[in-house]
Amino acid sequence: MADVTRPCSYFEKAGKHNTGKVIEAVVQRLAEGDVKTVVVSSTTGYTAHAFSEALQGHDYITLISVAESALVREWGAEYPTLKPQTKEELERRGVIVVDKVSYVFHHSPFDDSKWQVPTPEEIARETLYAFGQGLKVAVEVVLIAVTMGILEPFQDVVAVGGTHRGVDTAIVMNATYPNYIFSQDPGKRLQIHEVLCKPW
Repeated sequence: MADVTRPCSYFEKAGKHNTGKVIEAVVQRLAEGDVKTVVVSSTTGYTAHAFSEALQGHDYITLISVAESALVREWGAEYPTLKPQTKEELERRGVIVVDKVSYVFHHSPFDDSKWQVPTPEEIARETLYAFGQGLKVAVEVVLIAVTMGILEPFQDVVAVGGTHRGVDTAIVMNATYPNYIFSQDPGKRLQIHEVLCKPW
């Protein structure tokens, strides 16, 4: 592949207010035609709906929305976060909705145990957090979609994540299974090829 120059936007602050700019960056990247799947983190359906609006008429693009795990109840959130009527509306719009999921990076039995043991999940999670919560979430929703059989692995996809509400990060990555993220096979391991936008 020849050298490529593409824009990358850095936002002053993380958060929902960046959602529109993230959508613009993703639509611009999709226009190149080589990536045809977008996986978004969408707790309440707001982000998935916004993306479905922006991608109207782009029937060749598959939009996958990944909601939260029941574990959010332990963090003070109401569950399910995605209401049934919202899910139905998204599906009517052609969005593939993945809900009632299990987190990839928060499922070790040692996470909240009495033993302070660093687990592989925690190491991967904290490494991704070094690039921002949105990037960690973007990677995780792709891994979840592959694990649940919704997304075919070993293809490049646009992954979108955020910090609490809305989205502020978009990347292009190689979709894979969680147990392959450190694979010795370069075609199967986790690879983040491009950062389209993220908080500073």
